[in-house]
Amino acid sequence: MFHEIAPLKAMFDGFKARLAALRQDPESGMTTEYVIVVALMAAAAIGIVAIIVTKVTAKAQSISTG
Repeated sequence: MFHEIAPLKAMFDGFKARLAALRQDPESGMTTEYVIVVALMAAAAIGIVAIIVTKVTAKAQSISTG
């Protein structure tokens, strides 16, 4: 796994554990916490894509075509 993504994976694992705990309560609905977690996950996904695009672009520009 990419070492840049390891902290994000740890964060997602924590979110998944928290969401699993929230799902155990049948009375819990769409909470503010859930919305925040989803927004953070979306932001992290955008960040991961940005990292990958930057690395791929840099590698592509370093390829000699001549």
